[in-house]
Parts: sequence; C-alpha cells; structure tokens
Amino acid sequence: MKLLKIKPYLALGLLIAVLGVTQPGYCASSGETTTAADIKRETGELLQALKEYSVEQRDKAVEHASDALENLDGRIETLEARMLEQWDEMDQATRAKTQASLQALRQQRTRVAEWYGGMKSSSVSAWADIKLGFSSAYEKLHEAWEGSEREISSEKKN
Repeated sequence: MKLLKIKPYLALGLLIAVLGVTQPGYCASSGETTTAADIKRETGELLQALKEYSVEQRDKAVEHASDALENLDGRIETLEARMLEQWDEMDQATRAKTQASLQALRQQRTRVAEWYGGMKSSSVSAWADIKLGFSSAYEKLHEAWEGSEREISSEKKN
C-alpha cells in the first residue's frame, strides 16, 4: 500500500498556514472550556463512526473526519494562544518543555493529515487499511493533544 508522502517542512508549513487561517468560530472562546473528557468523548465518537463507514460511504467518512480535524485545529490554536499568554510567567525549562509538547502535537497532526489524504483517494481494496491507519494516527494525535494540554495547564497552576 502506497501512502501519500509529504516532505516534513512542507507539511509543517501547510499546517501552520491552515492554523493561521482557521476562523475564530472553530476555536473555543475564552469563556468556553474544553476538558480532556470532551476531547476523549469526541475522539471516541469519531473513531466509532469511522469503523462503521463502508467504502460506499467514503464521502461521508471524509466529511466527518474533516469536521473533526477542523475542530481539533481550532483547539490547537486556542492551546497555542494560552501558551503565549503564559509565556512571560514560564521559566526556560518550562518553555522548552511546552514548545516540545506543541511540536509533537503538530507532528502528529501532520501524520493525521497524511492519512486523511489517503482516505480521500483510497481504493476500494485499501479502504479498511486506510480507516485503521487514520484512526490510529488520530488516537495518537488525541494523546499528544492531552499531553500538550497537561503541560500548559500545569504551568498555569504553578
């Protein structure tokens, strides 16, 4: 099975561009708090829905995945904004740890984007493998998001 290959710098640039143009409506507002439980529930719902989509329902699966990624992109943007708000209060070690956490999140988001591209153009015979690959990458993205959230939230308490 051949996967979509994206050069890392190109993928990161694309992700930054996408995050830079994400409309504020996709982001959690300052009064709205997204909990890890919310993200976990939404991830579970997405992954369950993807399991149930047949190859004939590919367009619906792609749309569902796209909506979930847009939502997550908004949350990543909000998380980054929170980090920047707290930047002056962080020591060097915390800044480095937080930046590394967000970098891991961006890298995992890029992997999900690669699988998402595969979902849109997969053959009938590759559909099950593509769904599984996307689901696995999305779960890892969710874990990276939770890690970044913990890093930034723990700094807020310190």
